[in-house]
Amino acid sequence: MQEFYKKDELMIERTELDKDTELICHIIRTRKELEFANRNYEFADADLIDYYIYQIKANQAKLDYLIKMAKVKGLNVNFIKDMECQFLEKGEEVI
Repeated sequence: MQEFYKKDELMIERTELDKDTELICHIIRTRKELEFANRNYEFADADLIDYYIYQIKANQAKLDYLIKMAKVKGLNVNFIKDMECQFLEKGEEVI
């Protein structure tokens, strides 16, 4: 009878730069989701208006929270916009 053991894996600590980059990526993604929800709201059928209102409110609350976290960490808004431009120029998908 074979016994299987779960291999222990080391937890890799993320650096502050990794955490900041992840926060910025979440801000960029949330902004895009908010823009998407706003655009869809403009052309929504009567049945979907409530759905897009919910999406707009949820994304706005999430964005407010993420921006507050970025301010606490001392991240500059211009730095976030520069990162967003770099992602768009490279054609990379934001995390």
